[in-house]
Amino acid sequence: MKTILHLDLDAFFVSVERILDPSLIGKPVIVGGNPKGRGVISTCSYEARKYGLHSGMPTAKAYKLCPHGIYIHGTHGEYSKFSNAVREILEKYIPELEQASIDEFYMDLTGCEKIYGNMFMFASKLQKEIYEETLLPCSIGISTNKTVAKIATDSMKPNGITYVIPGMEKEFLRRMPLEAIPGVGKVMIKKLHLRALYKIGDVADLSDNYLKRTLGKYGLYLKRKANGLGRDHLSEMSERKSISKERTYGKDVRIAEEIEATLFKLTGKVSQLIRDKKWLTSSISIKLRYSDYSTITRSTIIKATDDDKIIFGTAVNLFRKNYKTGSPVRLIGIHLTKFTGHNLQEFLFEDKFEKRKNMLEAVNKLRDRYGYDYLKFVGYDSFHAKI
Repeated sequence: MKTILHLDLDAFFVSVERILDPSLIGKPVIVGGNPKGRGVISTCSYEARKYGLHSGMPTAKAYKLCPHGIYIHGTHGEYSKFSNAVREILEKYIPELEQASIDEFYMDLTGCEKIYGNMFMFASKLQKEIYEETLLPCSIGISTNKTVAKIATDSMKPNGITYVIPGMEKEFLRRMPLEAIPGVGKVMIKKLHLRALYKIGDVADLSDNYLKRTLGKYGLYLKRKANGLGRDHLSEMSERKSISKERTYGKDVRIAEEIEATLFKLTGKVSQLIRDKKWLTSSISIKLRYSDYSTITRSTIIKATDDDKIIFGTAVNLFRKNYKTGSPVRLIGIHLTKFTGHNLQEFLFEDKFEKRKNMLEAVNKLRDRYGYDYLKFVGYDSFHAKI
């Protein structure tokens, strides 16, 4: 039986902003940009959540609910620094660690009881050290698998610790709303409510035949979760299942070249992220949203790479094939998945690979120093600096 610990940094972006500007403490803070613009909330403080605000809500709608809130774009360059600081603390203690996102970690502590003793007390020590070292509050859940550990974390936010005794997973979940299960979206919740299913326990006791007949294979998956079963395997490569960047325009854009320029900058950001992690991607998607909110996504599979030119070339081809010329665009985004390590590629065409690798490392350094507007891609082995 595994011991899985899940840690989530509470209202992470807001917590970082409050460290940088203590005057924000105790106030309704919304990270997401201009409330009169067209962005969405990245995160908001618990004071703001009392007014019904939540991540993903359009900032314009948020402003109507909480006009006295403090709306900020966020200091995005600082978030990675704080996240890395937390990871360094965890790596001192944890033999197996998976980072699910910038503010969320899974740890496999199986067998560590002999070293750290009581897991609740260890979690308390970890929580205290993270706060003392970084000033970041966090919540922790402990269980036998990832699903229950995550639900346990969410059940006691902010700054809570929840330990689910092995064998009590089903009982712990029984009275919770179905919305508490990770990945159960609004559409599925409506379907479940139409069948008078509201609590996790309502699904846990249903027959396999009924669930398969009414919800298909997803019904069996949901029952498994409702009974407290889930994955207990952590993988470094699943640290991020996907990496994506998007840009929502303040005003609709109709000029293809301008949209492609944005796509180029977004490509630079996601490419640098995977190079920093020494990953290669083999699946590239674009997301295109028009002014009427109609959205299309298109993807393609390529040979694994971390090369800006290949990734951008693939993305821009998808855009050109699918963009309705002259149509007003609200949002453009790029999405990378299907990651592998560098090992296989490094042995192919070694001289060419080394030359390319050195150039891309130089590109990373220039972008770190001058930003993503500094470079313009002009050829397979060429970048122009913006003077």
